[in-house]
Amino acid sequence: MKQLVILSGKGGTGKTSVAAAFAHLLSLDDAPFRTVLADADVDASNLELVLSPKIITRESFRGGLYARIDWNTCIDCGICEQVCRFDAIGDTSRPQFHRLAARRVAQSDTPSSPIPELPIVDPIACDGCAACVYQCPVDAITMHDQVVGEWFRSESRYGPLFHASLRPAQENSGKLVTLVKQQARLLALDEDYDLVLVDGPPGIGCPVISAVSGADMALIVAEPTAAGVHDMHRVLETTAHFGVQSLVCINKADIYPKGAAEIEAFCREQAVQVVGRIPFDTTVTEAMVQGQPVTLFAPDAPSSRALLEVWGQVTALLQNGVSP
Repeated sequence: MKQLVILSGKGGTGKTSVAAAFAHLLSLDDAPFRTVLADADVDASNLELVLSPKIITRESFRGGLYARIDWNTCIDCGICEQVCRFDAIGDTSRPQFHRLAARRVAQSDTPSSPIPELPIVDPIACDGCAACVYQCPVDAITMHDQVVGEWFRSESRYGPLFHASLRPAQENSGKLVTLVKQQARLLALDEDYDLVLVDGPPGIGCPVISAVSGADMALIVAEPTAAGVHDMHRVLETTAHFGVQSLVCINKADIYPKGAAEIEAFCREQAVQVVGRIPFDTTVTEAMVQGQPVTLFAPDAPSSRALLEVWGQVTALLQNGVSP
């Protein structure tokens, strides 16, 4: 069983369009792999918009530690408020913290209790550093996790799909990426699938590192713009650091030929194979609006023909160029 992850240096380069096209091509009768799909872009999951999956399993994802003050133990010394670098702790006499306290009292076992004038933590502003816990002289503060998102197992017309949704302003997306990939891999091993196709997150941060971990091959979708070339360099450095074989395809290659040539020259210097140029094609947008992979929506469109060529090269390398 192999893992192919599709990455990009930044969002909006067409990574998900490529992933959706691959998912479609992998579902055809003559496809070389039985595939499990995973959308690891948990901060902006949108592969499901194209694949229209039916959710089979829905699970909560817990993370994002925040501090909570026990008012029965608190002596109102004010140390926690002084050490908090994120202004997440305040006295309930201040309006914004008074509203938090009122909500907490309403949710308590004794909702009729008056609101005490004691410190309270804003769980959204809390960074989870626990500095207040270590400084509290009476051990009145403890750390708690919270539900920050969900992950799903779904069935799509192109096979099983694992995906997730992280709530706004929440962190630990790297941990959630690992969870999504782990579930996809377990199903692939249990039911003898040949490939896990991962639509990865953009950039080079923690979620990307989680997406690259354990991958056999990374396909990097690059745009021929100044920012696109720069970001592609950084993604290639990341995959090289983790020893993952990388390929590059250039999306919208004809909008700036000089940039496309620069990408190809850089890849030659770095011994990175460029597996295709996808032209700018408004059919891709039309297909996304219709909720379909472009290879299904318009198989004869220039972008579809280019994607088919890219997929042919990637398939050959997965079959012959990557050790199992």
